[in-house]
Amino acid sequence: MHILVTATLAMVSITGAAMAQDQRKAVPRVAPDVVRETVPPLADYTDEVLFADVWARPGLSPRDRSLITVAALMAGSHTAQMRGHLGRALDNGVTPVELGETITHLAFYAGWPNAMSSVTVAREVFAARGIAADALLTNATAPLAIDQAQEQARAASVDANVRPTTPALADYTDRVLFADLWLRPQLAPRDRSLVTVAALIAGGKSGQLPFHLGRAMDAGLTRDQVSEVVTHLAFYTGWPNAMSAVPVVKSVFDDRPA
Repeated sequence: MHILVTATLAMVSITGAAMAQDQRKAVPRVAPDVVRETVPPLADYTDEVLFADVWARPGLSPRDRSLITVAALMAGSHTAQMRGHLGRALDNGVTPVELGETITHLAFYAGWPNAMSSVTVAREVFAARGIAADALLTNATAPLAIDQAQEQARAASVDANVRPTTPALADYTDRVLFADLWLRPQLAPRDRSLVTVAALIAGGKSGQLPFHLGRAMDAGLTRDQVSEVVTHLAFYTGWPNAMSAVPVVKSVFDDRPA
C-alpha cells in the first residue's frame, strides 16, 4: 500500500511538472535569446508577466499601451528599446504620422536631444517597413479648436507663476506650446495628453502631473484608463516612478467629480 501511494504521488508530481512545462511553452516567447541565455528569470518575467499578462489587460487598448510605452522609452533615452516598440506601435494601429507627431510633441516635454535620437530609430523602422517619406506628410493644416475657458485658466496660471520670474519661458509656453503645438491636428488631444503624462511619469516629474492628468481626463481619458497607464508604466519606468505618481493621481481623482 505504501509503495502504491508513493508511486501515485510521484506520478502526480511528474504530471504536474509536465503540465506546468506545457503551459510555459504555450506562452509566446518575446524575450530575445540573449536574455534567455544570460538572465533566464528576466526572460520568464518578460514573457509570462509583461507581455502575456500586462499587455493583455483589457483596461487599456494595445494602441494606447504602445503610445505610452514609446513615450516612456523616449523620455528615458532608451532608444535601443524603441526600435521594437515603434514596430509594435505600427502593428497596434498607431500611424507613422502619429508616431512622428509623438516625437515632435515630446521634444518639448522630454527634451530636444531625446527627440533627435528618436528620429534616427524611427527612420530605420519606417525604412524597414517600406514606409515612404510621403506617408509621413498630412494635409491636415487647420488647428484644433481652443477650449476658451480651459485656456484662460491656464494662461492666468502662467501669468501668475511663471511670467514674473521667466517672462521668455512664459511667452514660449503661451505662443508656441499651447497656441501652436497642442493645436496641431496630427495627434488627437487625448493622445497628446496620454504621451505627455507617460513622459512625465517616466521622468519623475510629479509636480507637472496634476495639470496634465486633468487635461487628459478632460479630453476623455477615464479613471480606469489612468490607473492602467500608471500600472503599465511601472514596468517601463520602474516601480519608484509609478508609486510616486499614485498619490498625485489620487489627488486629481479626489478633486474631480466621480
